[in-house]
Amino acid sequence: MTSGELDLASGVPLYRQIKDILRAEISDGIADPAKPMTEAQLLDRFDVSRAPIRQALLELTNEGYVYRQQGKGTFPVTGARVDRPADVRTGGLHQYLADRGLHPTSKVSGIERVEPPGRVRHRLGIGAHERVLHFTRLISAEGEPFANNTIYMRAPEDFMPTAAVLEEAGSAFDLLARDFGIMLDRAEHEAWATAATAENATALGVPEGSPLLVIETLFFTTGGLPAGWRTAVHRAEEFKYHFVTSR
Repeated sequence: MTSGELDLASGVPLYRQIKDILRAEISDGIADPAKPMTEAQLLDRFDVSRAPIRQALLELTNEGYVYRQQGKGTFPVTGARVDRPADVRTGGLHQYLADRGLHPTSKVSGIERVEPPGRVRHRLGIGAHERVLHFTRLISAEGEPFANNTIYMRAPEDFMPTAAVLEEAGSAFDLLARDFGIMLDRAEHEAWATAATAENATALGVPEGSPLLVIETLFFTTGGLPAGWRTAVHRAEEFKYHFVTSR
């Protein structure tokens, strides 16, 4: 429900309808980031009780669409639309986006068996002539591209899914677990900022030289063996990555 009006006969909970309306207005740039969304204003607009208003604002806050400023109110968040917390399971980004109503899609291309570049080969701990599965995946959320991924996977030779299968599944590692029982246990990440090359600028729809966020990930199986390497180049204004440290 994103028309701006509630449908009392739809069966969709009121808080969910309110949340979807406000999220669409934030995503489309309609909401003013300098104007707070107060409970009083939303009560007057939607003519409902406080409970669905508060639940809608709580979920929008948790998903990164609004933030609360003490003493001033709740404000729309401009910029990042994909707010990934640290506890999303390895290989579970597609499902996480779907659960948040961001309608993720992907376009997979270049599926082939290759000898990976030396740096990738070293990270995966494989021999000079070992071939791995390689492909690229452009991920979009709500119809807008936000990440261009390059993947190298150690997988059995007969694991050769088509682009359509990979696009539908969302995660090649989920397919690997389903078909061969090879499960991921953990992943190590490195992140840094870079400028958009001509290739990434075209894929992500940004001007060449624009700031991008790069996250390199090394995946490990439950036995501790390196299972895959991925570099994900994100539109910096569309992606926020949470992580946790401990002493």
